[in-house]
Amino acid sequence: MDFHRLFDILAYQQAKYSQKVALAGKREGKWETFSTEESLQNVEQLRQGLAQFGLKKGDAAAILAHCGSPQWIFADMALQQLGVVVVPIHATSLAKDVQYILNDADVRICFVSNQLMLEKVEAIRSQTPKLEAIFSFENLPLADRPVSTLSADRSDFPETTEADLATILYTSGTTGSPKGVMLSHRNIVSNIKSVMTLVPVNYRMDALSFLPLSHIFERMVTYMYMAAGTSIWFSDSMEDLGDDLRQVRPNFFAAVPRVLEKMHGRILESRRRQGVLGKKIMDWALAWGENFDPAERISPLIWLQQQAADFLVYRHWRRMLGGKVTGVVVGAAAMQPRLARLFSAAGIPVREGYGLTETSPVVALNHFEPGMYEFGTVGIPAPGVEVKIEALESSENSGEFQLATLPEPPRKSAKTPRNSNSQEGEILVKGHNVMLGYHNLPEETAAAFTPDGWLRTGDTGKFVHRRFLKITGRKKDVFKTSSGKFVAPQRVEDALKQSPFVSQSMVTGLNRAFVAALIVPDFQELEKWCLENKVHWTAPQFMALNPKILKKMKAEIEACNQSLEPHEQVRNFTLLHEEWTTAGGDLTVTQKLMRARLAEKFAKEIQEMYKSQMSA
Repeated sequence: MDFHRLFDILAYQQAKYSQKVALAGKREGKWETFSTEESLQNVEQLRQGLAQFGLKKGDAAAILAHCGSPQWIFADMALQQLGVVVVPIHATSLAKDVQYILNDADVRICFVSNQLMLEKVEAIRSQTPKLEAIFSFENLPLADRPVSTLSADRSDFPETTEADLATILYTSGTTGSPKGVMLSHRNIVSNIKSVMTLVPVNYRMDALSFLPLSHIFERMVTYMYMAAGTSIWFSDSMEDLGDDLRQVRPNFFAAVPRVLEKMHGRILESRRRQGVLGKKIMDWALAWGENFDPAERISPLIWLQQQAADFLVYRHWRRMLGGKVTGVVVGAAAMQPRLARLFSAAGIPVREGYGLTETSPVVALNHFEPGMYEFGTVGIPAPGVEVKIEALESSENSGEFQLATLPEPPRKSAKTPRNSNSQEGEILVKGHNVMLGYHNLPEETAAAFTPDGWLRTGDTGKFVHRRFLKITGRKKDVFKTSSGKFVAPQRVEDALKQSPFVSQSMVTGLNRAFVAALIVPDFQELEKWCLENKVHWTAPQFMALNPKILKKMKAEIEACNQSLEPHEQVRNFTLLHEEWTTAGGDLTVTQKLMRARLAEKFAKEIQEMYKSQMSA
């Protein structure tokens, strides 16, 4: 048996790896589990009820939920069986964006997960004339009806093919209205089958899911778990993540870099509770892990060091994650290589990947096998996904980018120098995973593709060591200084993140004499440094102005500048004391910087940085 449509996956699991716990979620703080058979029964009952309501093939239904859950999966599968287009909406979406999505997609019904999500839809309901009903996963008094009240009556499946539209996912974007990415069953299924060959999950394993299913990254990964027979446990709150990890003891989970950064922060918190000897041991293990090189020949001395670090420190970290983690896939934003090294050295294999909503989403992924991953890159293009680079060459006369196509990189051979790199340029993608187009936006759809059918990702990158893709920035974010030099801000920001004292950063310099940066420090690392250097610690808003802290951060930035070209180097900076968040409107749901908003929000601070250049 095989699967070609997304709603076939549960039946595929039943035929190959029927599970006692296929899906599990929290209800009133306690785990509620569903076998594969029970999951299929729930999907069938809901499908029949929705058919009685009058939903038919080609209609659209939205899901607005604060977290993933078995009920989310049941609704998703039941709607797809009816040929209904599923439109997930991010829980953090603003009311105006929810209204735009419901109207743009002609949504007939909307599922909500809790009272807060219900209130968000109710607030704009009068402006969404085609919305007929709101169904709730919980028994909410103000909802039109709970899902459990839908009456079931036997109905036939409509004919649905793998080429049919399965879902529309609206990208949050950094400017303008959301764009609806149309993905077919074939788009997502091809990506599931591609990634399954690279990720070590199987029917004997458990996975913890805590990222929103409204984002294609976690949604595709969840489908992949089901296809592999892996039991999925849905966490309903990031605040409970630590407890859920220890209860579920997962073998696998997907994460965004910020989650691992927070885990690293908790590790540093535990260090502060140690005595003098404990701190020295922890510092040694941290330093050893951050310099971990899997390609290095394992000598007896290195082996002894690793065993010592593991016995004294790393095994305790694994216990914090349940003690059974065999793999973590990281996506959606850039991962700090030093953290990937550290967690991998600690026996928690972290592999970074890259993709877009438009590519269902995986384009490239670092494998878990030795020699098939490279820290600081997003890995090797996935099977069935073609990637090439369209070179960016700046013209000093016109001030524009001139594009020239580069051939695809050759396969790595024993004669290939280890440090050989391809030219940098825009990343182009082709494959069955590439979207059908943008909903109701034919001109933007046409602009997203080259004449010969390659998707323009808008990201810039290059191949290193012939086959590993490295992301260098966003094409539209590249700016030119007043000296006529082009700067890719993400490249500079990634360089700054090599410092453990830098948590978040945004560089600026459009039509300016030099590059400057807004920096949110890692205040846990700074507090540790202050204690060790007898600097009195107070609240972050005061420490961001402390002359000794500023001197320390200046030294860190100068060290990071060594890896940059002279025109890219940061010449001035401002420390900020509040973390940028999605809820605050500073980051997209995929943790990308909302650059225009941040530039407006900190316009005064940016202006001040250019009044006097940081002294050399």
